[in-house]
Order: sequence, then structure tokens, then C-alpha cells
Amino acid sequence: MELELGSALLLAVAGVVAGAINAAAGGGSLVTFPALIAVGLPPLIANVTNNVAVLPGYVTGALGYREGLGGQGRRVVPLALASAVGGLVGVGLVLVSSEAAFEGVVPFLVLAACALLAAQPALGRFMGKRSGLREKPGLGSITAQTLVAVYGGYFSAALGVAVLALLGLLFEDTLQRLNALKALLQLVIGGAAALGFALLAPVDWTAVAIVGTASLVGGQVGARLAQRVNDRVLRGGIVAYGVIAALWLFVR
Repeated sequence: MELELGSALLLAVAGVVAGAINAAAGGGSLVTFPALIAVGLPPLIANVTNNVAVLPGYVTGALGYREGLGGQGRRVVPLALASAVGGLVGVGLVLVSSEAAFEGVVPFLVLAACALLAAQPALGRFMGKRSGLREKPGLGSITAQTLVAVYGGYFSAALGVAVLALLGLLFEDTLQRLNALKALLQLVIGGAAALGFALLAPVDWTAVAIVGTASLVGGQVGARLAQRVNDRVLRGGIVAYGVIAALWLFVR
């Protein structure tokens, strides 16, 4: 798809905003996904493109938290394998979905992502009260992570929130270590999904280049944004925007 200057600028702005939001609070895909639809991409292709475009942000996030992975080897291998499998299953579900079926479910997925973001503070408080360690994941943990990865491969919005919430339920550990594990698993899911879509789906690579590059720029601003803007206000704004986007997707 050839993008006009105005459409390219819209995607660049959306990418910068999404990168800053992801660095500060999470949920940037709630900005980029509607923007991709607004410039003319069908929802299914917008979702595929968005999944690929967010990958650079996952890479930088995982690199930033790499020191927190020390001593988590017994978790990383089985959960990473489950994440890769689940991400590819999510890709498969997208590929077998019709455009009409995907358009019907997308507003509900956006609302689900909004609900996850709204619940994030409560989940953080819950995890902050937990102490001790449970190192090795069992069959239930691996199954649950696979299901979350399926969601991430199918629709990436608020994936990090979903993964972190699950890890908080599965393991007793510090939030810093769980965040590090979340960043790695999010990268595995996103990488598996991006590879699958790049090989098998119609990705708009021009939009990927614009959104991906702009989101990296926005990520540099995210830390400063987090310090200057009240976290509750920022999250509330993202959720409100997401709800409005969902309503727009319902009626478009």
C-alpha cells in the first residue's frame, strides 16, 4: 500500500506516542492499531502489520531487563518454548480467520486490552505483596503461558500486561525479576508471531518501517514521560482512548 504524506505522518506520530506509552505504562498497540486502520489498512492486515511493527520495542525492552533474568534459567526454557508455540498458534488462528470474523472480534479484543490496563495497578499491588520463590513451572503454568501466547500471536495489544499478570499469579518473586521474565517471554511471543506473519501473511512493510522506527524514538521519551505524568492519569487516558477506538471499530 502506498501511503500519502498525511497518512505517513499519522503513523509516525502514532508510533512515537505508542513507543513512549510502552516505555512508561504499556498499551501502545491501542494507539498504533487504530491508526493503521485509519490510514486505510483492513483490520486483519492492520493487526498483522502491527504485530510485526512492535517487535523492535520488545527487543529493547528485553535488553533493558536482561540483568533481572539471573537465576531464572529453570523458568526461562519451558516458558519460552510454550511462548513460541502459543505465538505460532495465534498466527495460525489469524491466517484461518476471515476478514469479517476478525472485524467482528477485534472491538472485543481492544476492550479486553483496556480492561487489562485498567486492572494493572491492582495486579501490581497483588504481586508486590508476594514473597519467596517458586522456580520451576509445572504443567499448569506452561499451559497458561501457552494460552497467553496464543492471545499475543493473535492480537498483541496489552500483551506485556497479560504476561506479567500471569507470572504474578504463577510465581512468588520480586516484581523486578518478573518484569525481566515478562520482557523475555514477550519478545519470544512477538518474535514467533512476526516471523510467522512475515513468511505467511500480507504485511505492509512501509507501515512497519514507519511505526517501528517511530516507536523506538518514542521509547526514548517514555522514561521522561513516566516521571512527569501521573501514572494513573496516563493509564486512564490510554484506557479512555482504547474504549473510544473500540466503539469506533463497532460502528465503522
